[in-house]
Amino acid sequence: MIRTYDRKLVLPDGTEYYGFAFGGDPGAQAADGSFTGTQAADSAVLPGCSLLELVFNTSMAGYQEILSDPSYTGQAVVMSYPMIGNYGMAEDDYESDALRPGALIVREYNPKPSNFRSISSLGDVMREQGVPGLWGIDTRNLVRRLRTDGSMMAAVAPASLPLKEILPVLREARPSTDTVPSVSISRAQFIPAEEPKSHIAVIDCGVKRNILREMHRGGADLTVLPWNTTAEQIRALKPDGVFISNGPGDPADVPETEETIRDLIGTVPVFGICLGHQLIARAMGADTYKLHFGHRGGNHPVKNLLTGKVEITSQNHSFAVDEATLPGTGLAVTHRNLLDNTVEGLACPERSVFCVQYHPESCPGPQDSSYLFLEFFRMMQERL
Repeated sequence: MIRTYDRKLVLPDGTEYYGFAFGGDPGAQAADGSFTGTQAADSAVLPGCSLLELVFNTSMAGYQEILSDPSYTGQAVVMSYPMIGNYGMAEDDYESDALRPGALIVREYNPKPSNFRSISSLGDVMREQGVPGLWGIDTRNLVRRLRTDGSMMAAVAPASLPLKEILPVLREARPSTDTVPSVSISRAQFIPAEEPKSHIAVIDCGVKRNILREMHRGGADLTVLPWNTTAEQIRALKPDGVFISNGPGDPADVPETEETIRDLIGTVPVFGICLGHQLIARAMGADTYKLHFGHRGGNHPVKNLLTGKVEITSQNHSFAVDEATLPGTGLAVTHRNLLDNTVEGLACPERSVFCVQYHPESCPGPQDSSYLFLEFFRMMQERL
């Protein structure tokens, strides 16, 4: 039996990629009645469609960790690896409490996983949480298109919906600007260590669970705080160090967090990852800019300029620090991306602050850079 295309991806120039539906319905609600964030907040509503920023990821595995990474909130993720879903979904592999992207687009979806750890298929979880999927399209062509034209807004829609109804709304759509508040914790949470050696205040802009695991494993009590917690509130906790997490969107959209960091730097050791890296740079006077198509995958080479070693890293970001704006900030470049020479790490030892653009906690991806957590612990111990 020949199956009929029932879902499509539409680009702003009118290009249509027809394929097959799995997971939830575009523009729908999750099983608990809450919206999944698949409708771009800064655009008009188009019933039955999800309007999202279209990005791609080059990882060969780790789709569950990717889908539960809060940094993908408001985006449609295209997986460049052709088969997705073959090992299902495992209870221990979530990086947050829900699926975060607005849609998943793959070449081939496998609905019958083979894995002793699997408790559900990928499609079943996506359907329960209202995240639409699209499979059967030429993802190689689509990724080449994104590399050439850059990340763009796109519509995931029923195949029957006329293009003339989609394009006017799609062309006015813009990425959401309130993604960090939507994924951050709403109230402070304390996570005690069995044998605490330090206390870290974590500013949650969309923190991944494995970041918390790495710091907890090192013997740190953790106080996880909302994105807009003030410096005064953090100082009242008397932490040994402050960590600024990864998260979605443009760092310019969270000036409150930037101001908190500016007030804390120089008073306590500060470490940041991904969005945290960008916010630290901005707090110290540098600027950020949007990359053409971003860095997303588990195979990006980064050179540690302090050691000369090359690390294979896990990455997920749309923005980068503008190196031309670093003079006068006190920050020095410590790591550099070998694919496009962008800034991947910064440090100001005199003020006990450092940060990296990539993800040393991996999940998914290589673990070449886990030493950075040890560096943070060393820095805190020197201040005790």
